[in-house]
Amino acid sequence: MVQLLEDSRYGRQLKLLGVEGQNRLKQATVMVAGIGGLGGTAAMYLAAAGVGKLILAHEGIIHLPDMNRQVLMDSGRIGEERMETALQHLHRINPETELEGHAHRITEESSGSWVEAADIVIDARYDFPERYALNRLCVRHGRPMIEAAMYAYEVSLMTIEPGKTACLECLYPEGGQPWEPLGFPVLGATSGLIGCMAALEAVKWITDAGNLFTDRMYRMNVLDMSSCTIAVKRNPRCPCCGTGGDTDESVAYL
Repeated sequence: MVQLLEDSRYGRQLKLLGVEGQNRLKQATVMVAGIGGLGGTAAMYLAAAGVGKLILAHEGIIHLPDMNRQVLMDSGRIGEERMETALQHLHRINPETELEGHAHRITEESSGSWVEAADIVIDARYDFPERYALNRLCVRHGRPMIEAAMYAYEVSLMTIEPGKTACLECLYPEGGQPWEPLGFPVLGATSGLIGCMAALEAVKWITDAGNLFTDRMYRMNVLDMSSCTIAVKRNPRCPCCGTGGDTDESVAYL
């Protein structure tokens, strides 16, 4: 039982979530796919909030250009594995959070057990092959997925509930443009912003607080802070969550 102490680690948010909400966080397992600028920020705030267990997935080593946004990384560890550095940083933020790290890409063949072990998943991967694989695994195992993305000055967020809402392939049946030729332009504050929003969406889902971005996608341009909400609907012939076959137009502006 979380102790109701003003000077406790969670004293400030207990005023908002209550003991029941805090205990829900403590009992929850969240998978974060991608711990770069977006997912790393989300993981930090989930650990700080007291989520009981984080399952993290991200391959590769730290590169100098990562340092403008990947707040879990350390410029003194360039060339070292991202996951090891991230786990150490998160443990320092909250040693009460159990951490499980996988220094691998997301694939349907290797990542199913990670998704199945989670209560909810945050998709913070940048490339569509991994995002598609994660989407299919979440649909297969019935796990909600917070789809968070950014590019340049734009961010987007939605929550996918398998069997109830549109999945990623309903919205993007043809996939997206490869990032590599574009050079992936990003300001750290932009990826941090959407990472915070993804963490907040996960906390809301776990504690049953507020309204989620289900059946709708939130989009923002940070240059002028303009935003809109786009209605999304399931494609009954989606190859992932529907019957397969030709796809339908699945996005309509409110």
